[in-house]
Amino acid sequence: MRALALLRHRLAPVPLSRFGFQRQFSQSPYQQQLKDKNKRILYYTSGVILMCFGAAYAAVPLYKVFCQMTGFGGTTQRSDILRAEKLSPVEGAHPIRITFDGGVGGAMPWAFKPVQRDLIIVPGETALAFYTAKNKTDKAITGVATYNVHPAKAGLYFNKIQCFCFEEQRLKAHEEIDMPVFFFIDPEIVDDPSMQNVSNITLSYTFFRTDDVDESEVE
Repeated sequence: MRALALLRHRLAPVPLSRFGFQRQFSQSPYQQQLKDKNKRILYYTSGVILMCFGAAYAAVPLYKVFCQMTGFGGTTQRSDILRAEKLSPVEGAHPIRITFDGGVGGAMPWAFKPVQRDLIIVPGETALAFYTAKNKTDKAITGVATYNVHPAKAGLYFNKIQCFCFEEQRLKAHEEIDMPVFFFIDPEIVDDPSMQNVSNITLSYTFFRTDDVDESEVE
């Protein structure tokens, strides 16, 4: 925090008494604006420093909250089974190809990929897809998946009913499992002019390791 303290010292207003003058008048509007600006810079810099320290610890939770609040990365919209049961395919709507992609990041020693490469559906039609994950090590490994949708604007209409993302998955040594994604494309997509030329949507997942990495595993 020495750098932060130094920054605070540099940004703090210098008192006039330091130069032999006494304050006999209030601050001018310009001085007040400069003081407020300096405070904002200090708060912003402090926040960035704190984020850097905490990012490694809370990357996945922060990513989840950030995506859900801002739509960053094409975050999908959650939906419940009751709404899905009332849906029906939009008559006359153009079919959309859903392409699935999957991989692992960092030190995750899993094999992770989609079972199917593509599905073709129409808005309002529910669909079920699967991903498969396999632990390639001789010990149990825990991981969590993040996801995004491309193009990002399609994320507003990509509704998941069931998904394994942002929930820890623990696989035993050499265990292999299939994980479902139950979803639909919101019928309102047909009324959005910006989506008229979208005929392909890619759903991509990346699995990251969340438990401690054994140093003996690192080459």
